[in-house]
Amino acid sequence: MFKVSVESVGDFYQHYPKVAAIITVNAGGKKNAMAAAWHSAVSFEPPLYGVSIAPKRFTYQLIAQSKAFGVNFVPFEVVELVASVGGSDGKEVDKFGKFGIAEEQPLKTSVPILRDAYTAYECELLDSRTYGDHVWVVGEIVAVHFAQDVLTAKGTLDLDKLKPALYLGGELYATADSRSVRFLDRRTYGRR
Repeated sequence: MFKVSVESVGDFYQHYPKVAAIITVNAGGKKNAMAAAWHSAVSFEPPLYGVSIAPKRFTYQLIAQSKAFGVNFVPFEVVELVASVGGSDGKEVDKFGKFGIAEEQPLKTSVPILRDAYTAYECELLDSRTYGDHVWVVGEIVAVHFAQDVLTAKGTLDLDKLKPALYLGGELYATADSRSVRFLDRRTYGRR
């Protein structure tokens, strides 16, 4: 494998793919949704989840007001929704109305839970810190919504039943193939 080494970073898409998520918020009756690829679990106990958001984004402003946000994971079949909410400005358009986004009731917050999501987290804002040109927003997961029929007995996605939306960077999307799944027990491989 031939590698190139450069000092000018530019758009660094080499760490992709990432599971695409739709971040939702409701502040004073104003709802919004945005696409995100920069997100991650932060802690099991307490259950914390973080997402990186540009502070100029309308979603960030609404999260700062409401102190809550939702993280919705959708299947590849509705990946156009990810691109749609990612390519429009919530200050200018009601994304839920324009894109016909169906919702389900949240349990503990007022954040929209997307009906198309196979998993969604309701998060109460715990912290936010600026790093470079984005803010790392961390919330405590206070409720989880999931489609049990697309999960394995261990709680992982069953790729024969659901294809997650993966973002490759540069406006490219893909999904995962169940034929590529391999179980590699780290206890066994750690002793090699």
